[in-house]
Amino acid sequence: MTDKSHDPNQMTGAAMIVRALIDHGVLHVFGYPGGAVLPIYDEIFQQSEVEHILVRHEQGAGHAAEGYARSTGKPGVVLVTSGPGATNMVTPLTDALMDSIPLVCITGQVPTHLIGNDAFQECDTVGITRPATKHNWLVRDVNDLARVLHEAFYVATTGRPGPVVVDVPKDVQFATGTYHPPRKSDVHVSYTPRVKGDAMQIRKAVALLANAKRPVIYSGGGVINAGPEASKLLRQFVEATGFPITSTLMGLGAYPASGPNWLGMLGMHGTYEANMTMHDCDVMLCVGARFDDRITGRTDAFSPNSKKIHIDIDPSSINKNIRVDVPIIGDAANVLGDLLQVFKAEAKKPDIKSWWQQIAQWRARNSLSYKKNNDIILPQYAIQRLFELTRGKDTYITTEVGQHQMWAAQFYGFEEPHRWMTSGGLGTMGYGLPAAVGVQVAHPDSLVIDIAGDASVQMTIQEMSTAVQFELPIKIFILNNQYMGMVRQWQQLLHGNRLSHSYSEALPDFVKLADAYGCVGLRASKPADLDGAIKEMISIKRPVLFDCRVAALENCFPMIPSGKAHNEMLLPEEATSEATANAFAAGKALV
Repeated sequence: MTDKSHDPNQMTGAAMIVRALIDHGVLHVFGYPGGAVLPIYDEIFQQSEVEHILVRHEQGAGHAAEGYARSTGKPGVVLVTSGPGATNMVTPLTDALMDSIPLVCITGQVPTHLIGNDAFQECDTVGITRPATKHNWLVRDVNDLARVLHEAFYVATTGRPGPVVVDVPKDVQFATGTYHPPRKSDVHVSYTPRVKGDAMQIRKAVALLANAKRPVIYSGGGVINAGPEASKLLRQFVEATGFPITSTLMGLGAYPASGPNWLGMLGMHGTYEANMTMHDCDVMLCVGARFDDRITGRTDAFSPNSKKIHIDIDPSSINKNIRVDVPIIGDAANVLGDLLQVFKAEAKKPDIKSWWQQIAQWRARNSLSYKKNNDIILPQYAIQRLFELTRGKDTYITTEVGQHQMWAAQFYGFEEPHRWMTSGGLGTMGYGLPAAVGVQVAHPDSLVIDIAGDASVQMTIQEMSTAVQFELPIKIFILNNQYMGMVRQWQQLLHGNRLSHSYSEALPDFVKLADAYGCVGLRASKPADLDGAIKEMISIKRPVLFDCRVAALENCFPMIPSGKAHNEMLLPEEATSEATANAFAAGKALV
């Protein structure tokens, strides 16, 4: 018999978890301790390779890990206890699933002999998180733990990225077993994402694109998820073809906002030129986007006369919402590389001068215009000044959800991928502040700003304590209009201006609140004071809560009313007319 007493691969389940994190290059884990994960926390205490960031609520851990993942391209890692610890993670897990963010969440569980007994802090974590994850596991045997942990990292980061959960009972954490480093056999053969696009389909796509008279490129978050190479190839493809390009909320930064072919964001609050180009195009190249309802509007009236090419790594996204003519399953970088090569070899730049002339007419409508005001800060102006004063700096932007999020997407110009962190699919209020924590942990020397709303920011405000404890100089730029702005806008336009519970009553004094947390509070109420206050915020090397008092009843336009097509969007000059209310009323049943 071999003596295993000195075998370095013999260790407790808790030690295996920490070893696996180290083996996968994890430097930071976001978490909150509790009874069912204390053995893991004890192992964390006894090592220095993985830093633990203590949050103040498990939801904050999940969103911080999302911010970390989206700004680095690496998986975010979360450690939470059983029962309420796990259930508090359901929102960020669902958020990450909808936005394709790689998360590895390790949850504690009651001992195996108590599972199903309604033990203290027990819940069916695997059952609850099944619809909120790409995959999940309950580990009942310590000798399965290493394999499952390695598989979890693989599943989270390959194909269409997403969140996974590994649920580990407390007795498995205490038990001793054999650990092994990551190896190919840890991964099920049944899960092998296709990365290379079909050559025949790529040729078909090139033939369509080469003969297009009114083409458009529609890019999404999948381009950013595919890494810097995908964004580089996308830019080269735009250059080679001369085509106009627009993107989803999640895809901002893959093509630079200052680029000559940029149409701005498309969709419900997109620009007039982007939406009209999508509606009237004859060939659409969709890369790494999923034809979400906020993009398509009325599906039966979405870009009715175009041939559609769809590149996506997730086969289930193809023909799910919109029928396409040339589906190409594969990794965005791989397929764009092949597409570019074939286009350069077999096609020439089509003559689309008249198409650009038409686009110039749509651009001339200046759909993002707003009336200047010298007495009160308009939210659009606040974002424009924030953008101008941070331009050229090493800046990352996160947001909460609502009007401020849409204004940020419209008025903050992103030149690079991985600089824009926002909750797209789930629309999670409270996302931005903890996401900023995660981004700042990953990029300690960068400027990290959460563009927030006065309602959203209060959902996870407790994470200011995390920022203070870990000396993370995040800037929380609150567009304080004293309403749940987007809710109020919809109530005004859809519900006869009956503002049911959308006024933010009993708001805290954010400057005093900052002081209570031990950080810095700033306030600006007049346009003339804004630049100086923003410069001060940027110069402070500590966490800042910036209370930017903006116009209370400003609405976010342009906007496609629910149930309407892209060519029926409302522009700012139409926004106050009776036609607005009628347009919304017509689409009321389709919200």
